[in-house]
Amino acid sequence: MTVLTLTPRTLGPLQRVLLVALLAPVLAVAVLATVPALLVLPFLRDGDRRVASLLRTHTAALSALLAGSRPDPAGPPAGPRRRGRS
Repeated sequence: MTVLTLTPRTLGPLQRVLLVALLAPVLAVAVLATVPALLVLPFLRDGDRRVASLLRTHTAALSALLAGSRPDPAGPPAGPRRRGRS
């Protein structure tokens, strides 16, 4: 009987997919919950500052989610190499 093993090569992409699949709905609920605040706060005193703070928080959470889902670079970036003096 063969045992199904997950090698690091297959675990990496699977881990990234699971990370996004589990955390994206949570982030979507958080953004949807703040929509009423984003509609009302600009009309209150110091509301623009609070709206900017909320948007910065959501942007940071989304960038952290996406950064965690990207694979680590294995080597130098692909593209033409320039020759010249160092």
